[in-house]
Amino acid sequence: MKTFVVLAVSIVLVSILFCPTVMVAFTMPDDAQIVQPDPSLPKELLAFFGKWENREGPRQTFVIIEKIDEQKASVYVGRFGYREQANTWTRYEATVSKERGKYIIWYTGPLGNTELSLKGEYLNAVTRNTGSLRYSRVQ
Repeated sequence: MKTFVVLAVSIVLVSILFCPTVMVAFTMPDDAQIVQPDPSLPKELLAFFGKWENREGPRQTFVIIEKIDEQKASVYVGRFGYREQANTWTRYEATVSKERGKYIIWYTGPLGNTELSLKGEYLNAVTRNTGSLRYSRVQ
């Protein structure tokens, strides 16, 4: 039994030392400027506002809609736990439009145009070159 406990503790310590992505936690960027949207905006547009998260194993991606009106939005994207990219936050100035009766927000990032749309309680992000992610709201 003693050997098992020592082995289990050793495995946990080694995984913490050699896998820093396990320790990644959501922290707001220092310069985030969350501005409450005008309550007279359509409820479909107000639903975009706030913090959203996607988790895939040790990888986490966050989207913060900082500001939004009927023409534009400020979108902050955070990527954490990706080997090919440093843990970072990037702000994008996005365009708001209404297509086929639904609002979308789109911006151009390093992977091309990204389109954000709402489906039920989820925020969907589609980048033509790399695919899509589904985000859940962060409380």
